[in-house]
Amino acid sequence: MSAVAVSYTEAGPADAPVVVLSNSLGATRAMWDPQVPALAERYRVITYDTRGHGESPVPAGPYTLDDLVDDLVALLDEVGAERANVAGLSLGGMTGMRLAAREPARVHRLALLCTSAFVGPGPYGDRARMVRAEGTGTVAPAVIERWFTPGFREQEPDLVARMEAMIAGTPDEGYAGCCEAIDAMDLRPDLARIVAPTLVVSGWDDPALPPEHQQAIADGIPGAELLTVSPGAHLANIEQALRVTGALLGHFDTAGDAR
Repeated sequence: MSAVAVSYTEAGPADAPVVVLSNSLGATRAMWDPQVPALAERYRVITYDTRGHGESPVPAGPYTLDDLVDDLVALLDEVGAERANVAGLSLGGMTGMRLAAREPARVHRLALLCTSAFVGPGPYGDRARMVRAEGTGTVAPAVIERWFTPGFREQEPDLVARMEAMIAGTPDEGYAGCCEAIDAMDLRPDLARIVAPTLVVSGWDDPALPPEHQQAIADGIPGAELLTVSPGAHLANIEQALRVTGALLGHFDTAGDAR
């Protein structure tokens, strides 16, 4: 077991069903701030920083996706959750897919936002090398342009500046190690093995992982439901906060065990 003890925050009733929210590459758990208050009215909400991000440990890379899944399993054990509803965006969605395929008993319902089952080697490996050489600050301006549409960046300059600082503040080794996990990942064979009821969310304007990536996931997971939001780029949970929060509540509440 390669797990590290990740840093996490809890909100909501201690005896409610658990929802775990997993962050994107270059973000901390704070990216879920728009969703937590509404979810915490009905669920015990666990947000955490993926290894190499935020307040979590930064082991030497490269990491594998299974390393990130091991961390999440250890977190579920730590909070006493035999099963959880899991939502992840981008890297967090990749972690959620692998968890649901590898440890099906641990995932009740799954939500996959702006993510991919297969990116292919190259782009993320190149980014890992750049970040190791020059630091996360060098990629932050380009990443923020993929996270939000031009209109949103114009309307919300303060929020966008905070998020760009979040990217630039991500430890170089942590960011690079997670890039290498994405570079080596191929979850396409896993999709048919996912039995948790799954919601897939696309940002129509996402240049990082465009909607065809989510369509492929929805086509591959039996019975998956696909929702596309517009306007919305890579961090659609922020740009379309009400729509995405409502979709997550609707998906998790269908299980019938909310408070």
